[in-house]
Amino acid sequence: MTQTYTRSLDRFRTLYRSDRHVWRLVLMIGIWMLFMAITRFNKFYTLINFQTMAAQFPEFGLMSLGVMLCMITGGIDLSVVGIANLTSILMAFLLLNLTSAGGALPGYAIGLVIVLAMLLGAGFGFFNGLLVSKFHIPPILATMGSGELFTGICLAMTNGNAISKFSRSYAQTINNRIFDLIPVQLVIFIVMAVFIWFLISKTVFGTKIYMLGTSETVAKFSGLRTDRLLIETYVISGICAALGGMIMLANYNSARADYGSVYTLQCVLIVVLGGVNPIGGKGRISGVVLAIILLRLLETGLNRFPTISSYYISLIWGGVLILVMVLNYFTENKKPLKKRLVRFPSTK
Repeated sequence: MTQTYTRSLDRFRTLYRSDRHVWRLVLMIGIWMLFMAITRFNKFYTLINFQTMAAQFPEFGLMSLGVMLCMITGGIDLSVVGIANLTSILMAFLLLNLTSAGGALPGYAIGLVIVLAMLLGAGFGFFNGLLVSKFHIPPILATMGSGELFTGICLAMTNGNAISKFSRSYAQTINNRIFDLIPVQLVIFIVMAVFIWFLISKTVFGTKIYMLGTSETVAKFSGLRTDRLLIETYVISGICAALGGMIMLANYNSARADYGSVYTLQCVLIVVLGGVNPIGGKGRISGVVLAIILLRLLETGLNRFPTISSYYISLIWGGVLILVMVLNYFTENKKPLKKRLVRFPSTK
């Protein structure tokens, strides 16, 4: 009996050490779900509540996937919210022009705006990639600047107003549920998440971006075309952000320059919480997906307590981000004392 227990414990330790971030997230999700079951079971554990969460988190979830890719290369994309809003505003204007007097859309309209949105996102990502790869601007500065540029364009186009009054057909289609159960937004997120998982786990592209994030010098001496690789990474991030913007457009049935303003911090928190190394070269999509789920569960659960103001959510996110970075420092970067001792050769 004792030997069986010891073996089980050793197996668990081996699994935990193989990816401590994933197991840490699983444990946190389990604890939070248990806490909500004890305190707010009837209000939290309902089908409509979980369907609502599944329809809401793809907005920032898709943006987080793009940020994850950029962070694996050793960079970051802080322009995802600006790309999402600019794309959604441009597509809202297009939907306005396509909406007939009776409030209907032509059959090709929804497919057209989705394809155009992805192309726009790719173009904005290409711009970011050029700034980082060709002009050698640090990614944090390049994407912060481009994000402000995109937001400024949004404000100039809309005067700070929301763009709405287009046909509700687009929102009804994206907000629909497959078999009256699975939200379409969730399906879009799953498709993109599977695509990125395949890209970084099963293709040469994934190997290359991990190598680039581990050491740019080694990547260059290995013959990798790092400029092209960075541009491709930021293009994919732009597409993810654009799709997130199209889901926001459906959820709000309008577009505005300041929608999702808290998502930038949230995306960075998700990616770091999911185990992606901020300096690059390490990270798995499984951890990022679990972090997305955890943050959605936390926010929804906190909203079930009327005494807790929603204004505290950003404070909590910032605190969690700092806590995770400290935990990562002590669990990964802090080497035991014996390993840090340097042996000097004897002078005898």
